Amino acid sequence: MNKESQIKPYEPSSGAALPTRFTLYMRQNFIYQVFRFIMINIKMTIIIWRSH
Repeated sequence: MNKESQIKPYEPSSGAALPTRFTLYMRQNFIYQVFRFIMINIKMTIIIWRSH
């Protein structure tokens, strides 16, 4: 592979979007993470109950 064919991260040609400040803040917010953890566990529990 030559250097021209490699895609560099965080360049417009890579196609990846950079997270916003709000997104970065929410990823580090403990209260939001606990809330998301509980919601995901409730969803998983409902799916498991329906399958049995």
